[in-house]
Amino acid sequence: MSTQQTRGDAIYASLRRAIIEQALKPGTKLPEDQIGDTFGVSRTSARAALIRLASEALVEMRPNRGASVAVPSLEEARDVFDIRRTLEREVVSRLCRRMNKDSIDMLSSHIREERRAMASAGATSIRLAGEFHILLAELTGSKTLTDYVSQIVSRSSLILAHFGRPHSAECGVDEHLALLEALREQDADRAAAIMEKHLGAVQARAQLTEESDEPDVGAILSRYAKDLG
Repeated sequence: MSTQQTRGDAIYASLRRAIIEQALKPGTKLPEDQIGDTFGVSRTSARAALIRLASEALVEMRPNRGASVAVPSLEEARDVFDIRRTLEREVVSRLCRRMNKDSIDMLSSHIREERRAMASAGATSIRLAGEFHILLAELTGSKTLTDYVSQIVSRSSLILAHFGRPHSAECGVDEHLALLEALREQDADRAAAIMEKHLGAVQARAQLTEESDEPDVGAILSRYAKDLG
């Protein structure tokens, strides 16, 4: 992989993380020149990253209007959570047939990391909550299932950024811990019930919110650019 490709992947990952962590809110404009200046790359490289994000429904690109963080509709939000329930039921069903000590240790370690991040109750906590579900999918051993779950979790974060109301991170961590215990015991029915309740609680936090102030995209992305060195 060339240096240019590596840099492009890093910029894509940084933009994606900023959206998932809800630093860049739905509807925020994403000027190619500003992104290029922030990361020290050409507009072409910035556009390539935006196109990748658009393919994941995280960014909207419209002719003569440029790119912006996608704004999900209520109908799309409901559809995403319906599909997510189906996918994650399959995840826990498969996991219960193949749980082992290594899987339990990895999930336990992730939950401990979530606990530590609760003090900030900010971007890190949001990201880790989603990554827990992606880790569950990864542990099934199915790349296809992992790819689908990763995309649906990312879109769920976008939905919550637009419609969600504040909540206690502790609630989510406790639900993750309860799910781990069911998986440890390979109790498929209980694991499915806990996952359904957990996703229902996440969806219940959705409510329409209005953002009146235009965010400073350069200031937001500069934090992510620093991570690239």
